[in-house]
Amino acid sequence: MHIRELYPDVITKDVDYEFKSVLNPDNPVKWAKTIVGYANGNGGVMFVGVSNDGEAFGIDLDEIDMTKNLIAKINDRHIFPHARVQYMMRSVDANAERFVLAVNVIQADSILRYREGDFNETVYIKGDGYTPPATPEEIIALHKRKYGVDNETSEIIYDEKKWTEYTSLCREYREDSSTPTLKDLQNEEIVSKDGFAKSGFIMFCDDYAGEDSLICCRLWKGKQKTVTVLDSERFKGSLARVFQEAFAFIERNTKTGWRKTENGGREEIRSYPKEAVREALVNAIAHRDYSIAGTQIDVDIYSDRIEIVSPGSWLLPKNYEEYPLGSIPSIRRNTIIAACMDMANLMERGGTGFQTMIESYKDSEEHLQPVVSIYPGFLNLRLYDRLYTEHKLDDTDITVTDLILETLKTDGPKSVKELQLLTKYNSRSQFLKEVINPLMESDVIYRDGNAKSPTALIRLKKN
Repeated sequence: MHIRELYPDVITKDVDYEFKSVLNPDNPVKWAKTIVGYANGNGGVMFVGVSNDGEAFGIDLDEIDMTKNLIAKINDRHIFPHARVQYMMRSVDANAERFVLAVNVIQADSILRYREGDFNETVYIKGDGYTPPATPEEIIALHKRKYGVDNETSEIIYDEKKWTEYTSLCREYREDSSTPTLKDLQNEEIVSKDGFAKSGFIMFCDDYAGEDSLICCRLWKGKQKTVTVLDSERFKGSLARVFQEAFAFIERNTKTGWRKTENGGREEIRSYPKEAVREALVNAIAHRDYSIAGTQIDVDIYSDRIEIVSPGSWLLPKNYEEYPLGSIPSIRRNTIIAACMDMANLMERGGTGFQTMIESYKDSEEHLQPVVSIYPGFLNLRLYDRLYTEHKLDDTDITVTDLILETLKTDGPKSVKELQLLTKYNSRSQFLKEVINPLMESDVIYRDGNAKSPTALIRLKKN
């Protein structure tokens, strides 16, 4: 009988498992490291009485008792802290004489070590089909996953003079434009009662130089990643600064449109609601998994959307789309970082960030609504451009109008000739008729100078 037939409810794609014929009492580390590795990871099941190819031949009841006693002895003498295990046995024959023992190892809250002697301890982690000793870097990453990267008390005393970027952020977004007092920070456990900053708060310090605060921003030509990057920046430093810089990058690389009102005036229409962009960026910073070394938050701006990708798995039991609007539970991966954002009035305790994004798009069509895509190890939050209209240009989906407005916004006034060179229009008259004149009639741009003068410039109209 194959083990999958015996334990179809246990062997699933979401469960790690390993087969053992028997457990050798003379060399316990050979199998005990599997228990340690599972406990240090996401848990797993070790089946005893199964061949390497999954054939369940079973062991008798006496061997079952001996196996349980052996595991208990090794767990007590060599594994610290002790692993939590649960047992399940199922018969492989009609007479119930032979059984497969399933040893379910529960994920541990702390880091387990296998100890041989007083000064020889090894941390094991599960690999792909093997259980190697953890490297120092892996132990650090494991420590961060177990305890969080942001909730340890550091040896750095909080001094407001060293957190000026964070206090500036608070002044900008708090309703009363105030800065938090030491007492405020202590009440939220951002700073200890003795005045020491928590590790997450250090990431908001002015001189923070860690690589884990990196945000990479890119503006692409078209709707896909191509060889043409129109603008790119890499921001790192304090989380307060990288948030401001990434937000500014998005602001300067997204569009603003106008429409005439009934009284003859104009009202501004933004490609992306400001509050939606802010919430998306805050969410990425607050909830990313900082324990995954060598990763960063990626902000990619395409002609029709923004994608903000952050490392870290989805923490809730159900997928995003399974929760009714406004009912996504609040769960925080980084409690201190989230508390710092909350203190700056950038994050709601009730988990209403997604709801804020949805509300800001309430007047938009269904296909423009924000989307959260969940992948193994990262999240992709997608916001759609409300002003995007498709118009082919150089075989990519970029509107000529948007290109002209963006150029005037970022580079300043240009002549008609300079603007025409950005497009595929060969005819000046056609370019004027189809692009420039409609924008002038909509009161979006104006010509500074005589229409026939080569020195005349096209300028954006101010609100």
